[in-house]
Amino acid sequence: MTSEPKKDEPPRERQRGPVTLRRDRSDESTTTDQRLLDSRGPSDWVHTDPWRVLRIQAEFVEGFGALAEVPRAVTVFGSARTARDHEEYKLGQRIGAALAEAGFAAITGGGPGVMEAVNRGASDAGGFSVGLGIELPFEQGLNEWVDLGVNFRYFFARKTMFIKYSQAFICLPGGFGTLDELFEALTLVQTKKVTKFPVVLFGTEYWGGLYDWLRDSVLKSGKIGEKDMALLHLTDDVDDAVQVVENAYQAWSDAH
Repeated sequence: MTSEPKKDEPPRERQRGPVTLRRDRSDESTTTDQRLLDSRGPSDWVHTDPWRVLRIQAEFVEGFGALAEVPRAVTVFGSARTARDHEEYKLGQRIGAALAEAGFAAITGGGPGVMEAVNRGASDAGGFSVGLGIELPFEQGLNEWVDLGVNFRYFFARKTMFIKYSQAFICLPGGFGTLDELFEALTLVQTKKVTKFPVVLFGTEYWGGLYDWLRDSVLKSGKIGEKDMALLHLTDDVDDAVQVVENAYQAWSDAH
């Protein structure tokens, strides 16, 4: 039987790897190794935070490993809800093909709609087509035109891959997901976390209202500066969009 420490003595300690346990938390009858090897109980432990950290680490390692040798690339965003017979789908195919012809791999979220169109256009043009999928309640799976696909559990791991392995973003008409990626990219460029990284808004009719609001409300009220506004390029021309990407890549290449 273990006696209680005297009043002036330091509390009992027990080491759990790098962690120190004191007072009533120090009294454990088993060791970590024993619990690992003897455990036959419920599987709840796979949903605990320490285990999630390992899953997160694994996602980064898997993503870095899979994408390390991807050539220079551009990420294209757009709606998963775009039908194959829609004009925006055909536009996505043209952009994917144009990027391939310019020597860029095309990266998308790997799903249907515009993402599929871009992957399809790049693949049909002989380019490299990448899809970075995400686990969702409504399973989609990677589209059939993805040459290299990686599925993620966590949005933040996936977002890192989009930024790390792209030289630019092109945003076709899309919803919340596209807007999320758009403004995250702008924030990273504005704060110089990434450099020489153009963001192209493709479709003046669709994006024009947002662009005007940023210029007439956000810029005018001093919430952003002229240089921040210049980070966005609004266009309806595929060749113009690709030229913006090529110019930015050349500037980055010259600086390195």
